[in-house]
Amino acid sequence: MAVIHEPTPSSTSPASPTATDPATIGKSLQIKGEVIGSESLYIDGNVEGAINLPHNRVTVSRDAEVSANITAREVVVFGKVSGNIYASDRVDIRSEGSLTGDVTAQRITIGDGAFFKGGIDISTPGQGKHGMVVAGISSDHSRTIATAVQA
Repeated sequence: MAVIHEPTPSSTSPASPTATDPATIGKSLQIKGEVIGSESLYIDGNVEGAINLPHNRVTVSRDAEVSANITAREVVVFGKVSGNIYASDRVDIRSEGSLTGDVTAQRITIGDGAFFKGGIDISTPGQGKHGMVVAGISSDHSRTIATAVQA
């Protein structure tokens, strides 16, 4: 009887990222401008501007520094964020995280030892179905603009 060898993961080409793997902004990257997309994002570098991923998760690592308004389904902060966060589901500021800015979300968790300075607006699930928050920074960066848009 002949033996058939099936390829094993080690004998095939390296695994490519799956749809569930987030896009990554590496430690050495600095982005100035607007980040727009339709996948989750892991930030390990520096971002200045705006992040708009309304149906996805944004994770800010311990070493990351973000000076941006963030619009996402879910935001997890391990590092430093300066800007407003608009989440259709939840915001999680972990114990080593720092957030200076306002939060609009259905749920928020602030870990022991986390730094938070700003306001909190708890939205109801019904508000997320009919409207979406759009955030941006004015060209002179002196004021933040947030408006509600009917879907």
